[in-house]
Amino acid sequence: MAGSLAARMNRLEANDMLSTDGAADLVGTTRVTINAWIAKGRAIGLTQMRRGFKLPSWQFEPAMWDAVPQLSKALDTREGWALLTFLETPLGALGGRTPRQAIEQGHLARVVELAAVHAASI
Repeated sequence: MAGSLAARMNRLEANDMLSTDGAADLVGTTRVTINAWIAKGRAIGLTQMRRGFKLPSWQFEPAMWDAVPQLSKALDTREGWALLTFLETPLGALGGRTPRQAIEQGHLARVVELAAVHAASI
């Protein structure tokens, strides 16, 4: 997905994506706080062709909320597309599941371990 503009545009328009205002409403905070979370690697914010970010709504679920900052640190990036691509790409080391699926099934420690290995191999 990282290299394809068409894939990125499709992902930005997916039903699970929120604007920063929508994310702020969902979690009961402000757009400024959401932007700060993105800058710190606390939330996944995807850059758009125009100003602002889109955010996958599922990251605000309890299991993912705890995972995002750990993955940002393990992958050594705050870049939203890199985080999203890692989370949504099936991995053989997870039996073909995506890291997101594995986290939702309670395997956060294994995913963080794989993220660190991934970051070291780049």
